[in-house]
Amino acid sequence: MNEELPQRGIIKSVLAYPLIFDIPFINIFLFVATIFSTYFINGPSYAVSIVIILLAHEMGHFIMCRKYRVDATWPFFIPFPSLFGTLGAVIRMKGHIPNKRALFDIGVAGPIGGLIFAIPITIIGLSLSEVHPVPQTATGYIGLGEPILFSFFSKMMIGEVAQGYDIYLSPVAFAGWAGLFITALNLLPLGQLDGGHIIYALLGEHSTKVYKIGISLFCLFTVYLIVRYHNPVWFVFAVLLLFVGFKHPPPIDPYTQLDFKRKCIGVLMLIVFLLSFTPIPLKF
Repeated sequence: MNEELPQRGIIKSVLAYPLIFDIPFINIFLFVATIFSTYFINGPSYAVSIVIILLAHEMGHFIMCRKYRVDATWPFFIPFPSLFGTLGAVIRMKGHIPNKRALFDIGVAGPIGGLIFAIPITIIGLSLSEVHPVPQTATGYIGLGEPILFSFFSKMMIGEVAQGYDIYLSPVAFAGWAGLFITALNLLPLGQLDGGHIIYALLGEHSTKVYKIGISLFCLFTVYLIVRYHNPVWFVFAVLLLFVGFKHPPPIDPYTQLDFKRKCIGVLMLIVFLLSFTPIPLKF
C-alpha cells in the first residue's frame, strides 16, 4: 500500500508539469487528443475548424480572467467519440471574481470569441456543401435542426432547398453548425453557463428566479420531446442543470452595476442566443 503513494505523486506531478508558456502537460495532451478524436469523426478540415472555435471560446474566458487577475486554468479540451468527436472545452476559475463588470466580461468573452470564428467557418463551409435528395429507405439518417442564424447563412449561400432535398454539410459547415450550437448552449441564461454569468451580472440576486423558471421550462420541454417524439437529445443536459443550475456565487463586490455599454452587449448576446439556439438539434 505505501509503495503506491510515491507513484501516484509522480503521475500527478507529470500531468501538472508546465511545458510551453507554463501550460500543464494534461492540457496539452487533451488538446492533442481532441484533434485526433475530431479528425477520426469527420476528417482534418472538421478537426481544425471545430478546435479553432472551441479554442477561441475558451481563450476569450481565459484572457478576461487574466485581465481581472482571476486565477483560472488553461483550457481543458474533452475528447469523446460522439457525433462531434468532443464534449467541448472548459476552464476552471479558482479565484474570486471582483465585481459584476468582471463577471460580465469573463462570461461574454467566450461566446464572442467563438462567434468570431464560427460565423466565417459556417459561411465557408456552406459554400463547400451540396444539396442531395433525402434518402427514403436509408437507416441511420440524422437530420440537423437549423437555428435562425444558420438558416439565414444557408439561404444566403445555397438558396431555397426543394421539398425532398436536404443540404449535406461539408465537414467545415458541420463544424460551423456545431460552433453555433455550442455558443447557444453556453448562452442559456442558467446557472454556471456563460448566459448565467451574463444574467447574474445584469440582474444580481433576481437572476435566481430566471434560473428556476428557465430550468423548469427546459426540463418540461425535454420530457415533451421524449414522450412525443422519442427524442432524448436534451435528457443528460437537463439532468446536469437540475444539479448545478439553480444558484450562482456572487462576486466579491455584488453592488457595482454594469454600465450602459455592457447592458447593451448583454441584451445583444441574449438575441444571439435566440438566433443560434435550435430546440431540436438532432432529428432521428
